[in-house]
Amino acid sequence: MTALLEVKNLAKSFGGIKAVRDVTIDIQAHSISSIIGPNGAGKTTFFNLLTGIYKPDEGKIIFDGRSLIGLRPDQVNKAGVARTFQTIRLFAGMTVLENVMVGMHSRLTISLPQTLLRTRAFREQEQRVRERASELLRFVGLAGRGDEISRNLPYGDQRRVEIARALASDPKLILLDEPTAGMNPNESDEAMTLFRRVRDELGVTVVLIEHDMRVVMGISEHISVLDYGEKIAEGTPAEIRSNMRVIEAYLGRRAIGTKEGAHGAA
Repeated sequence: MTALLEVKNLAKSFGGIKAVRDVTIDIQAHSISSIIGPNGAGKTTFFNLLTGIYKPDEGKIIFDGRSLIGLRPDQVNKAGVARTFQTIRLFAGMTVLENVMVGMHSRLTISLPQTLLRTRAFREQEQRVRERASELLRFVGLAGRGDEISRNLPYGDQRRVEIARALASDPKLILLDEPTAGMNPNESDEAMTLFRRVRDELGVTVVLIEHDMRVVMGISEHISVLDYGEKIAEGTPAEIRSNMRVIEAYLGRRAIGTKEGAHGAA
């Protein structure tokens, strides 16, 4: 089976620091996958390479049969890859609906003169964009909230707006960078349900960077583990849970820290 996303021997250094080292990962279409690892493992750098924010030093990124190497972030988005970020990046002073409409910029066809003259074609497209943005807000559970100012929404709802905005570009692949960070368990459960609906109802392939292991193990079909920029393991949740290298380098590191803290307190 041909992967939707093929990453081969990807590498990126910053000065003498190797942030990503010879990483090879395949993402199958219509799957939900997770990228996990300790802080500083290179996960967000990996996403930044996929989306054109950084240019890799080495390696290949093939998406839907096309190389993404050298494309700008807007070109990567137009090719069918959307993302969210660790830190919420909404336009805080704009309405919820306007934020989602911004996500459709790569799909708009109206020229600048048509926009300035507010031609009939411009007005018709603007109406379609508003209707689609409203549909996406309903999809993520924010129906009727479009006129609210984004900064006034609770944290979890702002995350939903970000996902709706990413989906507005009509992607084939969505990259979610710590989408449940700061959420309580109930909000995380709702988020997992939403991620499954994105895959099942919209047909969008989902890849998450996530630290909440309950979310990772509960939703992922395939997991890749990074440590110091290197892929140290990959497989199903059951395989990752029992992988000794993962336990030592990731899960075990936390457990060791807890024990040391307990001994120190004693």
